[in-house]
Amino acid sequence: MVRLLTTTLLAGALALSLAPTARAADAICYNCPPEWADWGGMLKSIKADLGIDVPQDNKNSGQSLTQLIAEKDSPVADVAYLGVTFGIKAKDAGVTQPYKPKGFDEIPAGLKDPDGNWFTIHSGTLGLFVNKDALGGAPVPACWSDLLKPEYKGMVGYLDPTSAFVGYVGAVAVNGAMGGTLDNFQPGIDYFKKLQANAPIVPKQTSYARVVSGEIPILFDYDFNAYRARYSDMGHFEFVIPCEGSVVVPYVMSMVKNDPHPEAAKKILDYVLSDKGQAMWAKAYLRPARAVELPAEIASRFLPPADYARAKPVDYGKMEQAQKGFAEKYLNEVK
Repeated sequence: MVRLLTTTLLAGALALSLAPTARAADAICYNCPPEWADWGGMLKSIKADLGIDVPQDNKNSGQSLTQLIAEKDSPVADVAYLGVTFGIKAKDAGVTQPYKPKGFDEIPAGLKDPDGNWFTIHSGTLGLFVNKDALGGAPVPACWSDLLKPEYKGMVGYLDPTSAFVGYVGAVAVNGAMGGTLDNFQPGIDYFKKLQANAPIVPKQTSYARVVSGEIPILFDYDFNAYRARYSDMGHFEFVIPCEGSVVVPYVMSMVKNDPHPEAAKKILDYVLSDKGQAMWAKAYLRPARAVELPAEIASRFLPPADYARAKPVDYGKMEQAQKGFAEKYLNEVK
């Protein structure tokens, strides 16, 4: 009996010595939601190729920045994925640190902080993500102005523009389409006030699944989400660049200042800008930050260039500066 117990204990000790230890290289990314921009696939690929586990995270850009600031003295996150204006704010708040991943030099000027505090990994075009089966017989809207018609009551959604970056992008797009500028948001505010009569749905979080299910038939969202739904989820979905025009905006990543796993963070940031990482974004219908050509099969699924000509870049630095004033105006006059 004693011999058996001893043998069992030795076997157990040997098993423990051979068992994999807890990964010291695990890392935290704020705002890496699996249903957005194929972050689900990217996180799986990072684990498979780098051996780094990165948990899914469903915060939006505003929530991520708020938490980064709250944790400034004892950071939890290693990297953050943010809309460009929040990337600029994160640098100004002192919660990022410079890092220039491989491929950094290929990112166009204006789409990165010169020191590497934030840099674009991909971009998207804002428009209308439409579930045609959920329209109840109404036509697919072609213009921002169409959404004000009574036939779309209860069908239109947009993310909270005072918190989620895509919500603010939608506001910038609508404002410009209605004749406003980054110095004058009144045309956009007036539009949102009119839209209130149609009882819009205003979530704070990524709402891809709610469009796919038909709960939100029309959402202010990016082309990459609409194309993913149409070609991956194989439903009757459509992407519309409204007739009055829209905007193109980048999404960026940053390395968190004094992050707990800096070497893992650097590997992740290198990976998302690598040839493989950029190709993965392209296959998810995002425009890569580096000059990586879209696969022909993917490129053919985008709307024609004539439609994309209606979507323009903006001064992203000025867009960031105007964000706080817009949020206050929206809260005072719309909500």
